[in-house]
Amino acid sequence: MKKLIAAVLATTALTTPVLAEDKGITEFRIGLLGGENAQDRLNNNECLRAKTEEVLGVPTKLFAPADYNGVIQGLLGGTIDMAWLGASGYAKTYLSDPEAVEPILVKVNVDGGYGYYSIGFARKDSGIDSLEAMKGKTFGFGDPNSTSGFLIPSIEIPEATGSTMTSGDYFGEVKFSGGHEQTIVGVYNGDFDGGVTWADGLGNWEDGYNSGALRRAVDAGLVDMNELVKIWQSKPIPEGPIVLRKDLPEDVKVKFTALMASLPSIDPDCAYGVLSGEAKGVMPIGHDAYEVIIEARKLKSN
Repeated sequence: MKKLIAAVLATTALTTPVLAEDKGITEFRIGLLGGENAQDRLNNNECLRAKTEEVLGVPTKLFAPADYNGVIQGLLGGTIDMAWLGASGYAKTYLSDPEAVEPILVKVNVDGGYGYYSIGFARKDSGIDSLEAMKGKTFGFGDPNSTSGFLIPSIEIPEATGSTMTSGDYFGEVKFSGGHEQTIVGVYNGDFDGGVTWADGLGNWEDGYNSGALRRAVDAGLVDMNELVKIWQSKPIPEGPIVLRKDLPEDVKVKFTALMASLPSIDPDCAYGVLSGEAKGVMPIGHDAYEVIIEARKLKSN
């Protein structure tokens, strides 16, 4: 990984803006997935926006649609140039148009891996401490295009319970909250008896782990993890890719990839915000890493 990133960095000087407008690019647009309130998403990524603008030499804008599909449609329609997608979001984008985007990098956890988990959780004072205790209760999904907030738990939880995710079957009611933050706050406030979100599974529960939506919620002061309890954990999920539109000029792709690869070393605080918590960095990733998720997405659509 280090050799590849070093090679990318060696091909470009980050301090010299590329004349992207000469290649037909007059601006660069970064899409931010939903699941967290828009202002926090904008704040956490403002440093990346500023650095990208400096490196590419063109105005750079952040877009924070209300849901995952807003970013996906922006990539498909050519109105968004870059995004950090979940694996399921990438699968939907690829299945809609295989030529729309290409994966370039993936977040690497502090342990060197690039997997994460869907985490089921409930309030500690509810007495719910397992999926069995959730029977007949209200369950909260996140966004329909979320890997950990919908796709994986909608496959693995029915396998564990021998039932479906239809309201009234195993769970009393199944609802979509709209995103990870909404699920976390919804469970915390008692709107849902339990729900699912994402985390790297590393570090301490009381911190919201090292990275993920729970860590974001703790950092934002939205929840006290001591009042929540884990009730379920998925099998490892491949972290979603950072993608670029395929038809961007190659020099723009190289410049941006180099910037993202160097971000943890040149500005750790910026990387913490952009990568949703503590991370070792990023590494190259390709389409092949997501074929299992693409097949799972196909099965869910049948």
